[in-house]
Amino acid sequence: MKRIIFLTIFVLALLASGSFGAEIAKYAGEFMSTGVGARALGMGGAYVAGGQDVTSGYWNPAGLAYIDVLELSAMHSERFAGVVNYDYLGAAMPFRSSESFAVSAIRLGVDDIPITALPRPDIGTDSTFVDENGELQVNRPYVKKSVNDAEYAFYFSYANQKSAAFSYGINAKMIYKGTGVNSAWGIGFDVGMIWNPWNTLRFGVNVQDVTTTILAWDTGTKELISPTLKAGVAYPLNLPLANMRLLLAADVDMRFENRQYASQYHMEPVSFDFRLGGELQVYNVVAVRLGRDDLGFMTAGAGLRFSRLDVDYSFMNHQYLDTTHRISLRLRLEDDLFFRH
Repeated sequence: MKRIIFLTIFVLALLASGSFGAEIAKYAGEFMSTGVGARALGMGGAYVAGGQDVTSGYWNPAGLAYIDVLELSAMHSERFAGVVNYDYLGAAMPFRSSESFAVSAIRLGVDDIPITALPRPDIGTDSTFVDENGELQVNRPYVKKSVNDAEYAFYFSYANQKSAAFSYGINAKMIYKGTGVNSAWGIGFDVGMIWNPWNTLRFGVNVQDVTTTILAWDTGTKELISPTLKAGVAYPLNLPLANMRLLLAADVDMRFENRQYASQYHMEPVSFDFRLGGELQVYNVVAVRLGRDDLGFMTAGAGLRFSRLDVDYSFMNHQYLDTTHRISLRLRLEDDLFFRH
């Protein structure tokens, strides 16, 4: 199994090396930075070290090593007053005593974009002309067709818990972008780890697009998605009052795209965006969450935990683009067939 995994990484690295002539494209992978799961997003996305569930296939594949049963998850988000639709599906399965696999899919789309045209592009707008039927017409734009602008990412994850204090994970991912006219395919991978040095304190690192991810457009253009280093710390605490559990987390996203003023902090080409989050669970049934995301906006959310199903909600209030709502489900198939053995 390990030989297959490392052979896959080697092949992916060779494919990524076929990027000669391509340039780093700022924001080319931005749709993959939004995040998945209303629980994590209610905490501002501070989940690199805090996640130990199916959504870790996105946040940090090393977190998948801690699942003990088959998990399924789905999320729907309407961003910026419903202009942008964002959807996620994921499945994670434990394997043998310390390994796990997962498959995840993300879609971000702006649907039904009208494409307009003029009946007579050779004359001015609002000018009059006589059509083929001899009738007088006004030269005004009309909707010729509608197109969708959609971006997809498919993650294939593997995780291994090497010891009680350390786990690692790997993502191989396929990317597809379609603009209604042109399209592009990409391939890349991520590498993550979680370290538990003391008590319940956890440190996590996830290097996304570790060898750069190439996007090849059908126009012949090639773009590169540069690596992003996501590092975080999480500290779960059991509180004696009312059987409460508190999770505190903080993350930093380091990018190398020379974003400068489009980031919270920057040092020449390196930018830094910070995430903060907290979750309070009561009787392991009800949870409330607060956070601050990488854009500097406050987030909040709540969740209900049933015997096999979690229902979570979060929102983010944008200063200019209205509120974003997220709803997600997480199902645990707690049958003997699906438990870790």
